[in-house]
Amino acid sequence: MTDELRVSRSDSPQSVSVRPGVGRSLAAARWCAGRGWPVHPLAPGRKTPAGNCTDCREPGHTHRGCRCVAAGRWCHGFRAATLDFARIGQWWGANPGFGVGIACGPAGLVVVDVDAHARSLPGRDRLLPGIQIAETVDLTGLANGFHTLGVLAALRGATNPADDASTLRVRTPSGGLHVWYRTRGHRWQSSVGSAGGRALAWQVDVRAHGGYIVAPGTVTEAGAYEPLDGVREPAPLPDWLARELERTGHLPPAHVPAPRPVPPRARQAVLAAGGGSSAAGRALTALLAEVAACAAVPEGAGFTEKLNRAAYTAGGLVAAGLLGDEDAERALTEAAAHARPGQERRYGAVIRGGLSAGRRRPLVLGGAHDLR
Repeated sequence: MTDELRVSRSDSPQSVSVRPGVGRSLAAARWCAGRGWPVHPLAPGRKTPAGNCTDCREPGHTHRGCRCVAAGRWCHGFRAATLDFARIGQWWGANPGFGVGIACGPAGLVVVDVDAHARSLPGRDRLLPGIQIAETVDLTGLANGFHTLGVLAALRGATNPADDASTLRVRTPSGGLHVWYRTRGHRWQSSVGSAGGRALAWQVDVRAHGGYIVAPGTVTEAGAYEPLDGVREPAPLPDWLARELERTGHLPPAHVPAPRPVPPRARQAVLAAGGGSSAAGRALTALLAEVAACAAVPEGAGFTEKLNRAAYTAGGLVAAGLLGDEDAERALTEAAAHARPGQERRYGAVIRGGLSAGRRRPLVLGGAHDLR
C-alpha cells in the first residue's frame, strides 16, 4: 500500500502524520487494523455503526446467515469488522466522514467504559453488584462511575483503572473515560448497564465480546475521543480486575462438571494433618474437589469463588488448630494448580486472601459447621 499511516509507539491516532490523499478516518482505521484490531464504520458524526443496507433493515432480519459481510458490506456493525486493508480502503475511501469502531472480542480487548452522567443514585445493592454496602457507610459525594470504580479498587487494594497510567486511556466527549486492556485468553463478555444480568459497577460498562469501542481520534458531533497523554498501547488486564469480571458474570456460561477426585498430593496434605477422617477433613476435601473439577471447564466454572471458599474454610481450620498452616496452603495450591495450571499468580493471591480471612474466624465444629 502506498497510502499508509506513519506511526510510532508514542503517536496517538489524531496526532500522526497522514500521507496526502488519505483521509484521517481511513488513516485511523489502518492504524487500528495494523495493531490487529478489526474495524468497522461508524455513522458520520455518531458513535453508532453505519446503517445496514435496505434488505438488512427488513423486520426480523438478523446477522445470522446474512451474506452482506461476505460480500464486503458493513451491515451489522461490529460483526462486519475487518483487518483487510483493501476493504478498509474501500469503506473509508468512499466515505471519509465515517468514524471508526473496533470489535473488542476479535481484537482481544477489554475496555472499561466509565460514565459520568448526572443521574440519581440507585439503591446500595446496585452500586457494586454482589458487594453489600452497609447503611452506616456515608455515600455523600458519590455521583458517577469514576467514584464507584474507585471504591471497588480501594476495596481490593488496587489502582483505580481510571488512574492507571500504564495503559491506554481515552477521554470521551461526555466526560467519561475508556480504559483499554489486553485480554489473556479469556472470552470476556460485554455488559452495558445491567444487560444480561451482569454489571461491574454503577455507571461502569465493559466492552468486550459482543460489543465494540470507538477508536481513539474519532470525532463525533459531541466532540472527539482523545487519548490522554502518555501510553498509547493497552496493558494486560490486571489480575484483580479479571477476578472481579469473573465474579460479576463476565464469562460465558458453561456446564459445571460433577466434582472430581481431589488430586492425590492435595489429599495427602489433608491426611498429613490427621484430618482425612474427621469432619474438618471431610469438609475441606469436598471443597477441594469442587476446585479440582474446574479443570474440565476453562472459563465460567466459578473457579475463583470456589477456591476462595476452600481457602477461607482451610484458614478457619488452621485457626482452630485442626489443620497445619503449611498443610492447608499445600492442599489448596495442589488443587488450584490441577484446575488452572500455569496461573500461579492468579490463584496464589486468592489462596492467600482466603486463608488470611479464614484465620480470623476459627472453624467451630459440632452442632454447626462454620462453612460459609
